[in-house]
Amino acid sequence: MSLRYALLALLRVGPLSGYDLQKQFQVSVGHLWHAPDSQIYPELRKMENDGLVVGEDQTRGERGTRRVYHLTDEGEQDYVRWMESPLSYARVREPANLKAAYLEAASPDAARAFLHEHIRHWSGEVEQWEAELARIDARANPMLMRRLESIDQRDHDRTVAFKRFGYEGLVDRARSEIDWAERGLALIDELYGPENGTAGHA
Repeated sequence: MSLRYALLALLRVGPLSGYDLQKQFQVSVGHLWHAPDSQIYPELRKMENDGLVVGEDQTRGERGTRRVYHLTDEGEQDYVRWMESPLSYARVREPANLKAAYLEAASPDAARAFLHEHIRHWSGEVEQWEAELARIDARANPMLMRRLESIDQRDHDRTVAFKRFGYEGLVDRARSEIDWAERGLALIDELYGPENGTAGHA
């Protein structure tokens, strides 16, 4: 259901075609909630069937058309209800932690490679999200700029502050993952000896 509310959040700023919605999703809310393009159009159809959005076919060029989606009053009310309600947390599914719990079955080299790759992945996430924080601070994020244009000037600082808070959580999580993997590498050294030393199962 979170995909639905991510799309509603974008449409609250203003009407968007499915194509434009996909693009805006990728560069904004998609950082917080990943969804492939193949999921977006089916969800839009469900939202239209549920009366949360209404689609309008518009002429594009000489022969083409595009469907532009508008948020309905019911969609706005549903979004607000979701924001005002407690969040339902899903049970944990963490493949990296699952694998880590059974690393005794891997060679030390394979275990180290797994943790080095974990650090590489999450370091890339830190770089990406810190760049997004810089865009938020500069108010250069395109979707944020559209959002600010649609609301009262007095609400700008609060909107930016909460946007930043959301991305700070992503940075904190990524740095925590890096720290966890580095502790895992130290544990492997403790159990099997340093990486450049004699490695082998005890």
